[in-house]
Formats: sequence, C-alpha cells, structure tokens
Amino acid sequence: MSSVAIIGASRGIGLELVRQYAADGWRVHATTRTPHEPGALGDVAGEVILHRLDVLDARQVASVADALSGESLDVLIHNAGIKDSGHSRAEVMAVNAEAPLAVTTALLGAVARANGRVVLVSSQLGAREGRSGSLGNYGDSKAALNDAFRAEAPAWANNGVIAVVMHPGWVRTDMGGPGAPISAEHSARGIRRVIQNLSARDHGRFLTWRGDEHPW
Repeated sequence: MSSVAIIGASRGIGLELVRQYAADGWRVHATTRTPHEPGALGDVAGEVILHRLDVLDARQVASVADALSGESLDVLIHNAGIKDSGHSRAEVMAVNAEAPLAVTTALLGAVARANGRVVLVSSQLGAREGRSGSLGNYGDSKAALNDAFRAEAPAWANNGVIAVVMHPGWVRTDMGGPGAPISAEHSARGIRRVIQNLSARDHGRFLTWRGDEHPW
C-alpha cells in the first residue's frame, strides 16, 4: 500500500488531498492541531491516521517523526500555513517559512526509505522575479520558504528524495477566499498529477499545480 503524509490536513487543500488519496486506497497520515475534534477529517473513508501536530511545537514534531519511524512514505506534502490577518510577522514567518523545513527534516528518513517525493506548498506571491516591493508578510514568508528550500534541496537529493516547492493556484479556501477561481478538488487533483509525474530532473524546482515551471 502506498503511503502519504499530509501536514496541515484539517481543511482546504489539505483536507481534499486526504480525501482523494484515501479514496484511491493510500494509507494517509494526516496532521491536525485537534485530532480529538477532527471535523471533516473524521468523515473521510479509508485508512486515515490522524496525528496531533502544531508545526511550531518541537515536541509534537518529534512525536510525529517517532510515530512514522517505521514507515516508508511515498509522498510528504507540507501544506500547513497561515495568512497575515490576525498574526504577527514573526508568527507568519515561523509557520510559513521555518516550520516546513523543520518538519520535512524530521520526516526525511521516512521519505528516503521509499525514495519518495516531497512537496512544500508555496505560492506565486513568494516569487521574487517581477516583485515590486513587499507583498505583505505572507508573500515575504513564502519567498523565505523558497530561499530556504533552494539551500536544502541538494542535501535532500543525496537521500534519494525528489523535492519541489509548488504553487497550488488561487483556490477557494478560507485562505484564498470565496472569489478564487479554482476549487480545492481541482487543485488537489492537479497537485497529485504533478507528484505522480515527478522525476529526478524536477528536483529543486518551483512548479505550479498544473506542472508548469514557476519563476523564482
């Protein structure tokens, strides 16, 4: 059975990825800050294993890594993130730029055992090319994530892992808003298609949910 870990799975794109992978018969490890109150995650059919995870809590990160220490993860998707509203710049940078690298590093052994794939969900707002000034804390945090990823990617390749950062599209979620043109279902299907088709030559790239190259 193929296995996937989805970090930040309680709603939006993450929840839809859980639904789709589970429906296709994958073992899904899904993280949420409130597994005791799973919400829609509790209604997903299939083999879905919930893990408690606040990505800023080092003990919880270590606990998830320990729980997956015997697992071979074919795919790891780090989807957890926050927007500017209601959060300080330090919080946005910690969750969006620092945590994805820390969580992925903790789980990299499980991915390496399967020669698996890692996707860090970024955003077109993190692209530096063509930017004019700041795009807010969210955009700055995704730019910092992209920079950190580019620094770490060569070492990850040495572990037999194929890793990319990905723009998921402007999606109708709590973060993207009701006016976004892309449904979570459509975005998730695109993300899964890109992951399925990744090869070693794609390692270290910035891709869109359609599989196109995105400028840095």
